[in-house]
Amino acid sequence: MSIHFLRSFSFVAAAIVLSQAHAQATGDVVELPLVSGWYDGKVVRYVTTDVSDKKAAVEMGANYVPRLANAINQARQPGQPSAVERIYAFANFKQGGVLPSLPSPIGAANANLNYSPLWQVHKVTWLAGKQPRLLKSEEEVLAAEEAGQVSIEKTNLVVNCPVVFSEADGPLPHVKIHLANQDPEP
Repeated sequence: MSIHFLRSFSFVAAAIVLSQAHAQATGDVVELPLVSGWYDGKVVRYVTTDVSDKKAAVEMGANYVPRLANAINQARQPGQPSAVERIYAFANFKQGGVLPSLPSPIGAANANLNYSPLWQVHKVTWLAGKQPRLLKSEEEVLAAEEAGQVSIEKTNLVVNCPVVFSEADGPLPHVKIHLANQDPEP
C-alpha cells in the first residue's frame, strides 16, 4: 500500500470519528418516522430514507433516488451475491413488511453477511377467497404462497431502509426510540 493511500485512509477515518464525536457531544439529533415490520416472528423497526420510484417516494416521505433501481442486477443468477435484499410488502392486508435478514447483532458487530438495507419490494397479495392473517417471517410468507393463499410479485422498486431496532437486540447504538403507540407489535 502506498503511504499516500494510508494517509488518506487515516484522514477519512479520523474525520468520521470526529463527526460522530461532535454529534454526540452537541446532542444533535434527527427524528425520522419508524416503520415496523417482522423478522423471524419478532418485531423490527426501520427508517425509510430513499426510494427508487417518485410516486412511492412521495407516499413514504423519502428521497426520490432513481439510481437505486440500478442496484437490481437483472442478470444475476440465484445464489450470487447482491447488494439488494428482499422485503415482502402486503398489498391488500394491513401488516408490517417481512424481512428475510437483519443485522445480527445490530450495530458495528454485525456478523450477518446477508443483511443489506437496500430492499427490492416483493408485493404480497392475499388471493380471493383466502383468509388473510398476520405473517411474521419469510418462511410463513413462502409457505402461504406454496399453499395457494398469496401471490408474490417481484417489483423493480428499491428502498433504502436501515434497521434501527430488533426485538432480539434492541436499538442501534446511540439511537433513542420513542413510540407514539406503545403497542409492541406493528
